[in-house]
Amino acid sequence: IAHGGTLDPYVSGVLPICLGKAVRLTDLVLSSDKEYVCLMRLHGDRPEARVREVISNFVGRIYQMPPVRSAVKRQLRIRRISSIEVREVEGRDVLFVVNCDAGTYIRTLCTDIGEALGCGANMVELRRTRSGLLRESDAATMQDIADAYVFWQQKGRDAWLRSLLKPIEVLIDPLPKVILKASAVDAVCRGADLTVKGIHMLDEDIRRNALVAMMTARGELVAVGHMIMSTPKVMASSQGAAVRTERVVMEPGHYPSMWKFATDLEEDPFPED
Repeated sequence: IAHGGTLDPYVSGVLPICLGKAVRLTDLVLSSDKEYVCLMRLHGDRPEARVREVISNFVGRIYQMPPVRSAVKRQLRIRRISSIEVREVEGRDVLFVVNCDAGTYIRTLCTDIGEALGCGANMVELRRTRSGLLRESDAATMQDIADAYVFWQQKGRDAWLRSLLKPIEVLIDPLPKVILKASAVDAVCRGADLTVKGIHMLDEDIRRNALVAMMTARGELVAVGHMIMSTPKVMASSQGAAVRTERVVMEPGHYPSMWKFATDLEEDPFPED
């Protein structure tokens, strides 16, 4: 079991939990962008128009110093704020929605906004509403999962439990896809790099060294790896390694071991004498 990003005390919301083989892909969740709803309290009165103007200046690349009590080394680092939408300003309380890079400290963001306003500010409440493509509307409480598990154990019905658990393919949805031929799947499951002849199709404009998900034609995740060739290079080549396999998810044996006799090999398996 692994989690995809910590939630500080007094922070609630989406916390992806990975089970089984999905643990191997936890870093994909950790590095994905986030969305938060934050309630910030100013330490002094400021006109609403001024508050909105200052907050809008924090969209883009910003410098942040992690708090004293944090899980990372305290050093200045750059994070990107994609958007900040001020939903409501009531007295000294400011409610806003922020979309940002992973590792952005909203508590620090509130402090920096307060300093820019010249009155100081602090975070009162924070809720994470999205982690990557995983949204709060798709989330389930731990109590719901516990109840669904007990219902399955006692009644033998797993529909409720299955509706709460997401397939591993959800984690790699943001990644570009490479679709494998059926004859190449088992070889990749055993750790082999994917060759050009083992590719059925792939997304357009994938760059060299890009992280990609290797999938079956049925939409099953086989492995994750980095592109050795770009898409145009793959399309122009008839042989050679195209993807370097790094993390295998599918167990061998689900697809027949046809690689010894398939066109995925660069060499002729039946050479003439």
